[in-house]
Amino acid sequence: MNLTQQVINGLVLGSGYALVAIGWTVLLGAARLVNFAHGQLYMLAAFLAWAAMQKLGVSYFVAVPLSVLALGLLGVALQGMMQRLVMQQNLTSLMIVTLGFGYVIQGSAARIFGGDPQTFASPLEKASVHLGELWFTWQDVVTLVGTLLLFGVLWLVLNRTRLGALVRSVAEDPKLAQLFGINAAQVYIGVFVFECAAVALGAGLVAPRSPILASMGFDEVILTFVVVVLGGIGSVGGSLLAGFGLGMFTALFGALVSPAYTTAAAFLVLLTVLVVRPGGLAAR
Repeated sequence: MNLTQQVINGLVLGSGYALVAIGWTVLLGAARLVNFAHGQLYMLAAFLAWAAMQKLGVSYFVAVPLSVLALGLLGVALQGMMQRLVMQQNLTSLMIVTLGFGYVIQGSAARIFGGDPQTFASPLEKASVHLGELWFTWQDVVTLVGTLLLFGVLWLVLNRTRLGALVRSVAEDPKLAQLFGINAAQVYIGVFVFECAAVALGAGLVAPRSPILASMGFDEVILTFVVVVLGGIGSVGGSLLAGFGLGMFTALFGALVSPAYTTAAAFLVLLTVLVVRPGGLAAR
């Protein structure tokens, strides 16, 4: 086993995990909301970009922004349908409703795009870089750099801007925030739009690594859940750290043991960490 190559693989996998999880991190931490359709939104974004390339004939670099825009508009629609539940902070009903949305999205995608795996091709995935025995693709580089930039910008916005202060205020106590003149409904819409757009960007960068299926959303929910909980609910830095940690663990465990057991092993690590640090890696 080439240890350095596995470290590179782990960094690439980890950046993908963190990028897909960033929207859910903000939704859970900044807005105290849940969306169990997150994985299906990832799947839908990948298929929308694929369809734009296949049906409209646009390039990968146009298809991905189109998918991000479409998912952002979908975020507005989802928030509009769930506005009453969101404003009431009815988490139980939100879990059920978003889970239902996920199944509707999955069934609709299977009906429209079919049940066969499709190839979401990216020219960056085909362009590889070889350094002796080590190799990676330009898709890997863009994913890693894009993840670091997005997390950095998000941290600055949430912690150094007035917009971030508004989001944190609504997350802390939406009713009290409204008494101070903050439009909580608009903040929630913004958070939903960010979640949907961010997961679409994640799909555009990560999904080309393997064939896309209408049923692949469930796996993404599981991995996203592990990253968000390991990093600490709502912790931007914790999610990034957890994503890279999970990526390293997956790469090394798959190489040393077997890729078939990585999900079970990841949950064992999750349980162990939560026993030692119930608040996650970012807990103080």
